[in-house]
Amino acid sequence: MQNNEARDMKQGYDKKMLKRLFAYAKPYIGWIGFSLALLIIVVGIELIRPILIGTAVDNVISKYDVDYSIVDSDEKDAVNIYNRYLIRDEHNKYNEASKARIIYDESYENPYFLVLDVNKREIELIEDIRSIKRDNGKYYITYNNVDKEVFRLSEADIKLLRKDSFSNLYKITFLFIVLLVIGLLVSYFQTILLHYTGQKIIYNIREEVFTHMQGLSIQFFNNNPVGKLVTRVTNDTETLNEMYTSVIVNSVKSILMLVGITVMMFVMDYKLTLIILSVIPLILIATLLFRHYSRKAYREVRTKVAAINTFLSEHISGMRIVQIFSQEDRKMEEFNKSNKELNKSNMKQLVVFGIYRPTMYFIYVIGLSIVLGFGGYRVINGTMSIGKLVIFIQYISSFFDPIQQLAEQFNILQSAMASSEKIFTLLDDKSIIANKKDAINISKVSGEIEFRNVWFAYNDEDWVLKDVSFKVSPGETVAFVGATGAGKTSILNLLTRYYDIQKGDIFLDGKNVKDIDINNLRSHVGQMLQDVFLFTGDIKSNIRLNNEMITDEQIIKASKYVNADKFIQKLPDKYDEKVYERGATFSSGQRQLLSFARTLAFDPSILILDEATANIDTETELLIQDALYKLMEGRTTLVVAHRLSTIQHADNIIVLHKGRIKEMGNHQELLANKGIYHNLYKLQYQEIN
Repeated sequence: MQNNEARDMKQGYDKKMLKRLFAYAKPYIGWIGFSLALLIIVVGIELIRPILIGTAVDNVISKYDVDYSIVDSDEKDAVNIYNRYLIRDEHNKYNEASKARIIYDESYENPYFLVLDVNKREIELIEDIRSIKRDNGKYYITYNNVDKEVFRLSEADIKLLRKDSFSNLYKITFLFIVLLVIGLLVSYFQTILLHYTGQKIIYNIREEVFTHMQGLSIQFFNNNPVGKLVTRVTNDTETLNEMYTSVIVNSVKSILMLVGITVMMFVMDYKLTLIILSVIPLILIATLLFRHYSRKAYREVRTKVAAINTFLSEHISGMRIVQIFSQEDRKMEEFNKSNKELNKSNMKQLVVFGIYRPTMYFIYVIGLSIVLGFGGYRVINGTMSIGKLVIFIQYISSFFDPIQQLAEQFNILQSAMASSEKIFTLLDDKSIIANKKDAINISKVSGEIEFRNVWFAYNDEDWVLKDVSFKVSPGETVAFVGATGAGKTSILNLLTRYYDIQKGDIFLDGKNVKDIDINNLRSHVGQMLQDVFLFTGDIKSNIRLNNEMITDEQIIKASKYVNADKFIQKLPDKYDEKVYERGATFSSGQRQLLSFARTLAFDPSILILDEATANIDTETELLIQDALYKLMEGRTTLVVAHRLSTIQHADNIIVLHKGRIKEMGNHQELLANKGIYHNLYKLQYQEIN
């Protein structure tokens, strides 16, 4: 396990891996493209909003220093104001060349004042005057050593004079709200569409991983803990889901925002933009360092998560043994060790990100300071408007937001890369038992079996079976005996291709088992094992195994045939009785009887009994012996048993020793030979007595 983890840790960030990940998205490229199109609309709206704010500031809110003149006496509101403030000329007419200008002094509670009858040159002189004196209830401004009276405007006056400004402000506000609503709606549909697509992609990946695992050899599951495999199908695929739904499109959004903001700032003021972009080297250095350390931290976290899941899966399943041998304290110490390692890895990851984010914020503050400093200076000297400065402040905030989002998305990408390494390592495992392209299906099997010069090893050339040859006729019962490790169970596993042999051939009804579709091959073989596995559900579902072709009547018939019906009928819910994980609420004998009923319900042509009666008490064994004899009639049966008393009536008994066939014959013939079988039988007979 440690070697596998070390291999996983060493496997680096690979473009090929990204290519494989994007291949899963290829069937949904149209939806992703549409999502990107919606994203462009969202980005466009976000780029326009600061411009609307700046326009409102420059052209509406702060635009009180405009000229006012009477050109149409029908403008009632303006006439009312001029009647109060303006002086008519000698012909009692309004002087159309005369201008009025609103000026502002923030030291007063109502800071707006109106200066009347000023020409263009005078307007230029008073344009920057913001200091108004009060004397004897009147207000004055001073220019060219001349005091000119100004009139303090009421709120009603302001509304009248600036009615166009208010109208324009309402229009801009309405447009801003409309764009905001459109942006929210487009963003909503884009998010829904993106997550729907992501879930479809992850569904396919999860299905592919589980399907691939189902096709792997038993050897693979012997070498890989269950908890690690569960992590691959659940945690790791869910991490990829974040990549598809967050990283891909949101990274595009962040890049579009960065490019769009940069272009807009250059168009508005390229000099200030160049000064602001001087912080880019700092951003690049911080991001490159973060990328280096975060990648390593994420891989380590994924490895430690798999390790702790493996530990939990194994020890929760084996909790009974832990408690029987009072190993709780020691196992707690082992768990604490794994937990501390995971916590340590998570803390490394948090430290890396905890340093990066404040660093980016510090760089953002530097950028904002540049905008306020240089931009404010240019506003003061009149080369930049206040509205443009507001737009730059908005853009600089929006400029650093996508950079920080890219960092977070890079975080997710690193996690996804770490998870994809684990997933692809599993998918690339070549221990799968695969069908030939032209694999055949057999509709009916008579049960003739032949092993011809079979050599088999689990590892390299450490042979478990050596040049094994035998033949089983249809309907014949053959038993395999021998010491532990002689290769008995291996023969049964090879027939149904749970493993593939290295040398020789195995035939079923004259056809090489490698030429037969695996599912079709196994459908003709019923196996009853010593270690019975029951799934969570009820009794019917455990016998039927989701094969809806098997009716309730067939389930009951099979259960009665093996005498399982007797204990089932005593249960409160009978065949609907709930079955918990591994059938923990049933005795070993009851679980074995349910296994028999399951096998009989599928009506196989070949039976395999691998110590199938080992966990059944004597009384229960007697109940099923008669059913077994009936079941075996007309079917080819292969039996592995340590208790030789259960195989005395076999047609042929094959004695294995160190992977080779040493003796063959029926019970009486082998006893008469006085060989290995005779010694085994004599030894068991003495133990019984």
